Amino acid sequence: MKKQLFCSYIASGKPVLVVLFLIMAWMPLSRAKMTASDRPAYFLDDSVKYTSYIGRVLEKDTKKPVVFANVQIFGTNIGTVTNSDGDFLIKIPDTGDEKQLIINHLGFKKSVVDVKDLSQKRNIIYLEIASIPIQEITIRTDDPLDLLYAAMKQRSSNYSMDPVMLTSFYRETIQQNKNYVAVAEAVIDIYKAPYLSPADKDRSKIFKGRKSQDVKKMDTIYFKLQGGPYSALMLDVVKNPGEILSYDFFEFYDYELNGISYIQDRLAYVISFKQKRNVTAPLYQGKIYLDADNLAFTGLDFQLTHDDPAEAAQLLVRKKPSNMKIDVEEANYLTKYREIDGIWYLAYVRSEVVFTCKWDKKLFKSTYTAMTEMAVTDIDKENLNRFKMKESSRYSDVLTEQVTQFEDPDYWGEYNIIKPDENIEAAIDKLNRKLKKQL
Repeated sequence: MKKQLFCSYIASGKPVLVVLFLIMAWMPLSRAKMTASDRPAYFLDDSVKYTSYIGRVLEKDTKKPVVFANVQIFGTNIGTVTNSDGDFLIKIPDTGDEKQLIINHLGFKKSVVDVKDLSQKRNIIYLEIASIPIQEITIRTDDPLDLLYAAMKQRSSNYSMDPVMLTSFYRETIQQNKNYVAVAEAVIDIYKAPYLSPADKDRSKIFKGRKSQDVKKMDTIYFKLQGGPYSALMLDVVKNPGEILSYDFFEFYDYELNGISYIQDRLAYVISFKQKRNVTAPLYQGKIYLDADNLAFTGLDFQLTHDDPAEAAQLLVRKKPSNMKIDVEEANYLTKYREIDGIWYLAYVRSEVVFTCKWDKKLFKSTYTAMTEMAVTDIDKENLNRFKMKESSRYSDVLTEQVTQFEDPDYWGEYNIIKPDENIEAAIDKLNRKLKKQL
């Protein structure tokens, strides 16, 4: 599940390549595309009309945005998440029946809203912090490691043992200091293999995508994210345990049970973990959320552990110019699942890596932030399409080389997306204006 970031330094007309791994593992990535005629039957019919609704989710008491809240159409597999401003955009098929939106987030009571009561342009939805009555709490054990072992054994009951098709929306951005210099996004088709089937692998295809970037703004360093949407799938750590949930790595961490919280209107154990002091290699630290009833992994929020930014760079950087110093300042990851009819499915993943680049004998350094996020917007259990391996993505693919420029404001049509943050929307407009001038 390694994701790579390429930066090329243009000197004397010769690019010098720097490769950074944003995620500490490796799986292949897809490059294949599909035309509209190739689109399998499980996706929305083009003849079905839809209505778009825009809203903002706020904490009831503080009026602060609730970031990455789940927004789902009740009784369906269609959903999205709020962005870092608490905003969401959801497209609901006009099928004539009354519908409800379910909005939930860790630590809050869920909110149920009738779609008929929503306006199309501006909706404010408040979430109330959940208090947990003492009588509702039954602690199975005070040993968090016992809970983790039990949760791993329950995966066959809590996660799909059959393949399913996912529709997801993926976005990646690159910032130089505080300015966005590249944005790319795509609708992704995913064949999600059974969770405990090592022989059957997840596969993905890009259905459609677009980009906007300002190469000149990146000074002498030009970035390309390699790995893209399918690498985001590797943050499904229940499917790909890696250095966090593999049994062999449990001994390298200290665990602590931090009590009970609410997620999706259900009680959840909160387990914090950090690598032991005598473990010198950078690993991870963060929190694991387990459903208190069935011990399903409902989410993970974790960071790369590193006391020395240069040491973290040695772990993540495979190749760079000898006269460039790269420090990894932060590497943050988020994985969320949602429950449908007793089975938990991947819902949202996000990675964000902050690093600095400095050339020898230069006074100043530049800070770069590479962010990727992917939200699963629909799930289909019936109409399976197991892509051929030759059609499926490879880890060497670069999304910005596979998609076209931002042009049509209605480009996404009926497909649900993650609403861009306000500063991303402004950046896209600015980058597109520059592109038109260059043309």
